[in-house]
Amino acid sequence: MLKIIQSGWVTALLGGIAYCATTAMLIMSTPMSVTHSEAKEAPNKFAPSWEFYNPEVDLLVKELQKEKEGLAAKAKELSDLAARLDAERSELTVVTQAVHRMQAEFDRNVVRVKEEETSNLRKLGKTYSGMTPEGAALILKQMDDDQIVKILLFMKETEIAPLLENFARLSEAEAKRAALVSERLRTASSKPSSNPKP
Repeated sequence: MLKIIQSGWVTALLGGIAYCATTAMLIMSTPMSVTHSEAKEAPNKFAPSWEFYNPEVDLLVKELQKEKEGLAAKAKELSDLAARLDAERSELTVVTQAVHRMQAEFDRNVVRVKEEETSNLRKLGKTYSGMTPEGAALILKQMDDDQIVKILLFMKETEIAPLLENFARLSEAEAKRAALVSERLRTASSKPSSNPKP
């Protein structure tokens, strides 16, 4: 019997039986099906590595999703702002062009009015030169000093002197006023040379 036990066949047979019994016991003691809740509770215990579950990964995914949504909202806001800025820029361009047109028209009108005013002042200067100094002084007394100075600028000195003399004879206040007008005539700029001659 010792010879039979020592034979290679018996040893191999006994080893195979021992291996099968040990494997069967291990299989019987390990549950075959693992529920999802058990996998969450003990992820490394029952599930293969590709079915690994970690709640922190879900939190990270949710945070990334929120950041993605926030970035998308900011991108939309920036796009809306860029569109609004483009619209306002085009409106400003239209308004600026309108202002430039109005400014150019205003400048043309001012030049035209100044030319017309200069022409009218020349005519008034000739008219008051043709009048008697007494009559012209009475009329000029009713005007403000600016208008008197403008008219006198278009008269000759020989015509201004008798007119201011008669202006000063009207009253003490008019004499002071004649002095002020004389002073303003002294400091006033001369007639523009670019004005059209009558």
